Amino acid sequence: MSKLAWLNGLPLEEAKAEFLRCCGSTRWAEAMARARPFKTDTAVYSEAGWLWSQTSTEDWREAMAHHPRIGDVSKLRERFKASGAWSEQEQKGVQGAGEDVLQGLADGNREYEERFGFIFLICATGKSAQEILEQLRERIKNPPALELRIAAGEQAQITRIRLEKLLTSP
Repeated sequence: MSKLAWLNGLPLEEAKAEFLRCCGSTRWAEAMARARPFKTDTAVYSEAGWLWSQTSTEDWREAMAHHPRIGDVSKLRERFKASGAWSEQEQKGVQGAGEDVLQGLADGNREYEERFGFIFLICATGKSAQEILEQLRERIKNPPALELRIAAGEQAQITRIRLEKLLTSP
């Protein structure tokens, strides 16, 4: 059975739980679960993007709250059991970073959260710790409304990557 057929055949609550692994917005996950059955993987991605565009700032903040801090690699599996392995893969570039970069991420995350009221969210896949730190330092200068929209865009990218993993991983 294909992963798409499996996903389409899940009971509603189980499908919602699978979609929550991809994006922590309850509203979005419920809408995705109700949008089934999907004919193709592409249809899943398309619907996911469209539904995300229909969400509110409250949904964005809820989704962001389901992510570990960048660099919080030691707690990924413990705190985020449903998506911890995926987060760990996505933050692979942070592993092995120098102490100065890790400290910069820790300090920057704290400052960012104080300024904006949510964690620094970036699609970390393929980025080094230094690149992430540079983005953090740049984005902290943004006005709050702009930064919230940027973070929501990063969430959309992360969701797409996680949907791909959901539909292709064994």
